[in-house]
Order: sequence, then structure tokens, then C-alpha cells
Amino acid sequence: MIGCSFGTSFKVSVAGGSYQEGLTSVIQGIPPGLLITEQEIYGDLLLRKPGADELSSPRKEPDLPLIYTGVNSADTIEGAGNAFMSNGTPMTILIPNLDRHFIHVKQYQDTNRTPRPGHASYASFMKYGPCDDAIGAGIFSGRYTSTIVAAGYVAKRVLSKLGIKVFAYVKELAGVACPEQDCSTALASSENYKRMRCDYDPFYQEVYVKGRIKNEMRFLEKTAVMAQIEQEIDKIRDTQKPMRAKEIREKYGVHHILNCPDVSAAEEMVKACTKISDGGDSAGGIVEVLVSGVPAGLGEPVFDKLDAELGKMLGIGAVKGVEVGAGFNVRNMTGYQSNDRMHSEGGKVLFDSNNAGGITGGLSTGQLIVARLAVKGTPTIAKPQNTIDKYTLENKALAAITRRDPTIVARVWPVAENYTAMVVLDKMIAHLGYQALRAKTE
Repeated sequence: MIGCSFGTSFKVSVAGGSYQEGLTSVIQGIPPGLLITEQEIYGDLLLRKPGADELSSPRKEPDLPLIYTGVNSADTIEGAGNAFMSNGTPMTILIPNLDRHFIHVKQYQDTNRTPRPGHASYASFMKYGPCDDAIGAGIFSGRYTSTIVAAGYVAKRVLSKLGIKVFAYVKELAGVACPEQDCSTALASSENYKRMRCDYDPFYQEVYVKGRIKNEMRFLEKTAVMAQIEQEIDKIRDTQKPMRAKEIREKYGVHHILNCPDVSAAEEMVKACTKISDGGDSAGGIVEVLVSGVPAGLGEPVFDKLDAELGKMLGIGAVKGVEVGAGFNVRNMTGYQSNDRMHSEGGKVLFDSNNAGGITGGLSTGQLIVARLAVKGTPTIAKPQNTIDKYTLENKALAAITRRDPTIVARVWPVAENYTAMVVLDKMIAHLGYQALRAKTE
């Protein structure tokens, strides 16, 4: 299989599948000297994992990461203080699958002759044949996005050192839209939402706050804890504090289910999505990603334009469209209306608007980068659908019985956020190198 690698300077290769032993991210391009912990990475992974609320699949995967390579196992010399810091070599992050039981495997075996409409089931069978990893859809499952979140978190850590912030939120769900938000409000809301989810996640509390897994433990010690947790999943889940909407809103200022900066809009989104799900169907929506602090000139012309690279987020499962800035709305604008006119003020270049989404000619302008993703409804639904037997080509009817998400939108935003971070860091490394070379040769 090819197509599972990303990047030029910040490079990521992913592997694994929904019901294989787990998933893996191998990351190159991380500078040495960064203290990156499994607890931090899990803080992002828990944002997309299933089973967290009524809008996600009931699968109970903890998504606990294990850093296998790329960090120092101890101080390089006594008292150096660089134990567990990145050392410049490729970092490998493993995400074991812990919630995979025969009852669920059997459900896939019973339905895998009949491809799920809207899913990769048929196309992947035609490509890979009878040995296609069809249990849980393999690498075509949404579970593979955990590898993007893990790698993207590392990218965000590097970007934060450069003053660049990347964040995302649910802009629209089930036809209900969030009113326009300014960047600072959306950022503060997103950060508060992430803090709330860590505070309420039972695995975060049990594994990291209680110290069952620590940096100084060896890999095999950590895997032994993972084996224990696999037997304790239900017990740990039962320790979760009730997520009372009013209490969470008063303490954190966020909605208890959706990362949407307008709490009232979020509540209407949940109601609309639940109504659709109760009818056996699923809902789509829009995720918005914002990037602040990017210098002007980031990106490369022609094939490696910054907005073209962001367009590769079509590689995220269920994403059917990516737009930057005004996006498809430019079709109804004149050139004068869509142009972002400039003026100078106090020695700085300021723009009157940002219809370009912070990118012109494939290069960043120094403005806020704005991208939006159109996410379709979950293909796995509870309504009868026409399909075929992929072995005999007989016409069949399919009613899904596997675990499913009422919507994927609520779990796609952290994937989009971290994918964007990978794109920006990849371009930033090249940009810094080019500018340094330019300064040396002028």
C-alpha cells in the first residue's frame, strides 16, 4: 500500500487498522530538545475518540498512545536534564486497539459480503481483493485519523514555539450554523473545551493523573499497564463524572458535547443531529480551522501552494470539500468585492478584509489563515439501503447493525486542526531554511 505518507520536511507515515493490533505514526522533522509526553498527546486523542458522548460511536477505545522511539530514555550525561526529550531521530507513536471483541468482529463478518453504501467497502475490495482488511474497514475506518491527531499534536507543539496557534471548531451541524466568531473568542472557547474534556475523561484521570503510566517507565512496563486497562475499560468508564451541561457551562463557558464557541448554537446542533439519528440516519456539517501568527511568504508556488496543501485534507475520511477564505462564495463576488485591499498604518501592512483566507498565490499574507471542511453524514446508518453481494453481484438490502456515529463532524475537528498543523509546520521548516539561505546570499 502506498499513499500513507505525508510531508517533505516534516514527514509522517501511518499504518494500522481498525481491528488490527493498533495504529502507528512515524514522524520525522522534530527538532531535538522538546519534552513531549504521552499524557499531552492523549489530551488531543481523547477529543476524537469514540464513545465519549451521544454523538459518537459506542466503541470504547481509550486511544492511549505509547511513544516507542524518538526520545531519550534517560539523561544523556548525568544531570543533563534531557531525559524523555526529543533527540532529532524519528518519533514512533503507537496507539493499541483495546476494544475489539469477537461479537463486533462477527457483525462485520456477517455484513462484509454486502458493501456499505457511501463507504470504501466496495472500492477497497476491488483494489485489494478477498484479503482486503474489511473488519472495521481497516485503514479506511475513522480510527486511522488517530494517527493524524497524534502526529499533528507534535507539530502544534513545535509551532507554538514559533508563536503560531492552530485550532478548529464545529461551524455547522445538521443544518444549524454557528454565528460568526472573532479569532480570540473562538480560540479561548476551544482551549476551555479541551481543558474540560481532560478534566472529565476517566482514562486521562485514571492513567495519567493517577500515574499508572509515567515517562520513566520502560515500554514493556507500559504495555503491561495497557493489558490491565484492556480488562478494566468498562470499570474505568464507569468512574466518569456526569457531564452536566449547566455546571460545565458555568465553569468552563463551553458546551458539554460540541466544541462550538456559541453554546446556544451548539445545543441546537445537538438537538437537530439527535432528531436525524433517531430516524436511523446521520448528519453532516462544517468544521472551521484557524491559524494565527503565520509570517507572510509561507508556501511554495505551483504544485506546493499552501492552500493546495490544505486542500489535501480531502484525505480525511468523510470530508468532501475544503475551502479557504470566502471559498465557493467568490462565485457571487466581483473582483473588487473579493479583493483584500491593503493600506499602511504605523509601518505595518493592514488588510481591509480577508476573503483570501490569509493566502494569495499559494503564499501566506500574514493574515489569519481560514479553512473550512464540508463533512458528510456517517455512511454507516440504521436505514435499509440497496447494495450488492460483492462476491456474487446479487442485489441485496443492507441495514447496518455495527456500532455507528450519529455524526462524524463532532470528531473531525481535532483531525482537521492537527492535519493543518502538519501542513503549516512542513511549510514553515522550508520557509525558515529558504529565508536563512536568502539572508546568507544577499
